[in-house]
Amino acid sequence: MSEKRSSFSGKLGFVLATAGSAVGLGNIWRFPYLAAQYGGGIFLLVYIILAVTFGFALMCAEIAIGRKTGTSAIGAYKKLDKRFSFLGIVASLVPIIILPYYSVIGGWIIKYLAQFISGGMSEAATNGFFDSFISHPTAPIGWFLLYLGVTAIVVLFGVEKGVEKVSKIMMPILIVLTVFIAIYSLFMPGAIDGLIYYIKPDFSKFSITTVLAAMGQLFYSMSLAMGIMITYGSYMKKDVGIEGSVKQIELFDTGIAFFAGLMVIPAVFAFSGGDESALGKGPGLMFVTLPKVFQSMAGGNIIGTVFFILVLFAALTSSISLMETVVSIFMDKFKWQRKTTCIFVFVLCIALGLPSCLGYGALKDIKIIGLAFLDFFDFISNSVIMPVVALLTCILIGYIIKPKALIEEIESTGEFKRKKLFTIIIKYIAPVCIVAILVFSVLEGLGIIKI
Repeated sequence: MSEKRSSFSGKLGFVLATAGSAVGLGNIWRFPYLAAQYGGGIFLLVYIILAVTFGFALMCAEIAIGRKTGTSAIGAYKKLDKRFSFLGIVASLVPIIILPYYSVIGGWIIKYLAQFISGGMSEAATNGFFDSFISHPTAPIGWFLLYLGVTAIVVLFGVEKGVEKVSKIMMPILIVLTVFIAIYSLFMPGAIDGLIYYIKPDFSKFSITTVLAAMGQLFYSMSLAMGIMITYGSYMKKDVGIEGSVKQIELFDTGIAFFAGLMVIPAVFAFSGGDESALGKGPGLMFVTLPKVFQSMAGGNIIGTVFFILVLFAALTSSISLMETVVSIFMDKFKWQRKTTCIFVFVLCIALGLPSCLGYGALKDIKIIGLAFLDFFDFISNSVIMPVVALLTCILIGYIIKPKALIEEIESTGEFKRKKLFTIIIKYIAPVCIVAILVFSVLEGLGIIKI
């Protein structure tokens, strides 16, 4: 028996829930790390320019597709053009691949939060603590299941009572905590050097790799090319303006990323004496370097606890949207009830997530193209499938159904002020840029080149 399709209560609910989807681990640790690696201020400038042009156009397109078709990605592409039915299946693979390993990282966050709450900051700051935890034969499993269970409970309550209600609470708290820690970081001795590095563009550090890195982050951060925005668009009421909503979502997402950089980079500069290499890479920044930063602070245990609460909120808002998208896919495909679908997706995620959970421990000797399970799933989803989905979506909109089909949907609630920009980016600029991202990302992921 199928259920009536859910919807958000209005514009505020839609914007906060969709912004919550966009704001996640990519904003909190990936953005500061990339900003540090690719020149600080110049990376920030390039990212903002891309967000208000490239990101704006793609997000408008995906939300318009969702609202126009009234279904998740797997059915939306079929409704637009039956020849592109396969694209809905490919797009749907992205959240199915990402959600399990994302929940593994979510479990790590809960572990660190518990560590700080229990007064174990000094232990968390020791060398080898993180590696010892993730390589343990069984310890990460319980935290992974706890995180996945919390996500499933929220999704079980549905769009308005679950996803929207939690987002309305979490997003304002997330913003307040981010700004608070960012301000605190700026007052640490030596933090000003980090601030200057982060906000002052150094054009001598600009290169094509800066653009590629910023564009890759855009996909990751704004939940593009993974079916999420199409699913959320399908829940959007017809009287809510798409263009205005996208502007507000971008403001939330870019603002949180900006303050995350303010929160992390000056603090690490202060702790390391201005050594840029201390910013580390990926998980190392959040789980290895930052506990040492908190240990060096007065009241660091409290600040660290607040920080990991913030990161947990950011991670949950994204994993909720990922699971909601997966649940929506199976509900639309098989006409299952939400409760049945949530249980099925929960079990599926356990099965797919356990290899990532044990990939640094019990299964550490098993590699795929030289990568641990979690790293492989991250590579195949973010560096391969997402650019392919985005490229084919641009071709579908730009040359098959034509931009006018989506412009009409966007204009149903008022004037579309940037429709010329939208058309130019979708037809000409985005395809070229996406091909470049795809080629360089795959070559780098395979270790053939280093960008």
